Parts: sequence; structure tokens; C-alpha cells
Amino acid sequence: MTTKNDHIYIDQILNGDAKAFAVLVDRYKNMVFTLTLRMLKNREEAEEASQDTFLKVYRSLETFKGASKFSTYVYKIAYNTCLDRLKKNKKYQNDVAIDEFTEHQIVTLDNALNALTEAEYQQSIKDCIGLLPEMDGFLLTLYYFEELSLEEIADVVNLNPNHIKVKLFRSRKKLMTILKERLEPEMIAYYEGERR
Repeated sequence: MTTKNDHIYIDQILNGDAKAFAVLVDRYKNMVFTLTLRMLKNREEAEEASQDTFLKVYRSLETFKGASKFSTYVYKIAYNTCLDRLKKNKKYQNDVAIDEFTEHQIVTLDNALNALTEAEYQQSIKDCIGLLPEMDGFLLTLYYFEELSLEEIADVVNLNPNHIKVKLFRSRKKLMTILKERLEPEMIAYYEGERR
């Protein structure tokens, strides 16, 4: 999934080969859907937003100059499409309360997460991210699952990298609250079962 490879398909599309766009759609459709679902919290809305995103990408492809990665360009369009839908539908989620974390609580949570298998861990994180407000889930997905840099995320959401760093910190604290609430009872039950 190199940027150079994306440019080959972009050039083919711009030269009249509309079928080449299917390759790019196939490459980015899962992540675009994941991001739109994180923001919109509704499967049907996310599917429509994903389709709208790719329609907008196709229509505006000649404006892509290659200053950033093509994936960043696609995610930016997905983000703006979701914002438009949220504004239109006025579906804003309530914020999750942020607790103060002690070092002991974080170590306890780390121990609980270490006991999970990799697949369980990934699914638990994804499930908990899905419970976050739309912007928090979107940022964490870009940062952890798409591994975008602060600068790339800042480009997607039109904020400066320092602001993204603060937002990611706050989003992680919210995620920790949810993980602690959901995983700690399961892990306590697991450890109690082991002792018997």
C-alpha cells in the first residue's frame, strides 16, 4: 500500500480508466467504513457516508496534488463527510466522564490487558473505542490502527499537531475509563476463578 502505488492508479483514473478507481476503493473501504462508524455510531449512516466519501474522492481526484499521502486525503474527505452528516442530523454523543487515574489503576489495567490474547485485546479495544464520542474514536483509530502521525492526523481534521496531541491524550483517558469499567470486572472474575 505504498503512496507511489496509489499514484499509479490515480494517474490511470485521470487518464480515463475509471475501473482503476475500484482498486483504490478496495484498498481503503474498510478503514473508511471503520472511521465513519466511529464518528456516526450508526451502521447505515456509516455505509452512506463511506459511499459519499468515495464519490467525493472520485469527483475531486484531479485536485489531489500529492502533498500528503493519498490515504490522508481520503480520510480527510471521510472526516468532513461525517461532520456534515453530524451537523445535518444533530446526533451528538454525550461525553464519557473522565476519572482521575492513579498509577496503581493503570498498572492493574495493564496487567488485565496483558492477560488477554492478541485477538481478544484488539477486539476489546475496538469495542471500547466504539463507545467513545465520535471525534475521540476517530482520532484513536487513525493513530493506533492506521498509525498516522500527529501531523497527518492534524491534516485530516484541520488542527495543528499540538492540538491533536492534547485531544489524543484526553481521548486515551476516556478510553482508559471505559476499559477499566468493562475489563476489570471480567479480569477480577477470571483471577478469582484461577484461585479456586
